[in-house]
Amino acid sequence: MVALDIDVRLGVQLAPQHSPYETLRDAVLRLEDLGVDVLFNWDHFYPLSGDPDGTHFESWTMLASWAELTERVEFGCLVNCNSYRNPDLQADMARTVDHISAKGATGRFIFGTGSGWFERDYTEYGYEFGTAGGRLDALAEALPRIEQRWAVLNPQPTRKIPVLIGGGGEQKTLRLVARHADLWHSFAPVDQLAHKISVIEKWAEKDGGDVSNLIVSNELRGRSEADADALFAGGVRLFTLGVSGPEIDFDAVKRWLAWRDAKNGR
Repeated sequence: MVALDIDVRLGVQLAPQHSPYETLRDAVLRLEDLGVDVLFNWDHFYPLSGDPDGTHFESWTMLASWAELTERVEFGCLVNCNSYRNPDLQADMARTVDHISAKGATGRFIFGTGSGWFERDYTEYGYEFGTAGGRLDALAEALPRIEQRWAVLNPQPTRKIPVLIGGGGEQKTLRLVARHADLWHSFAPVDQLAHKISVIEKWAEKDGGDVSNLIVSNELRGRSEADADALFAGGVRLFTLGVSGPEIDFDAVKRWLAWRDAKNGR
């Protein structure tokens, strides 16, 4: 079984689009003050909604800024694109951001990663797009290299950096989840969730993995409290709300924080 006996946490994915950086920086500080548990951005080079040529910022340099800005909240990318950077470099970047965020304690960085999908990023920045299967195979090759690099870096990460993998493909993605992930970000509706979790557990049994502490994550955008209650009953413990500029909806964040606190008995 995946991890169930833990508190519900609320994540917010702050889209790095359609806003000056000052707005995004201020939003990070306000979201931490409000009590959000995890902050995410995404790893793209162009907006995913609204004006396709609107303002946009790069993920990893922003994450290093967040590491300095924040004091408590965990943070990462939902998700890093494996195609854009050498795996050993990814490991070193993650380790560095982890240390920046530590501030005398353990780091707060979550390494969310995936195989990539947004074709415009690839074509305009000169990466080979290839096929979905090929990109997943590249991710499968990269994850052990990232873990091996973490083991030999000097200094090493301040903690075992949690790995988050998103997606629901049963033959490749969920096998990677069973082998490598501490968190699985699922887009599955509640009526598919139990099946997907059973696939992860079967892959873990086949490959000798341990998913007893795997945290299941899912989306909140467009969902009701009843939907969230059903996802909770299905095993989800990290709920993530996407927000985007130019007008960031902090009221929606506050509503879901209240739901989280009620779920946790506070």
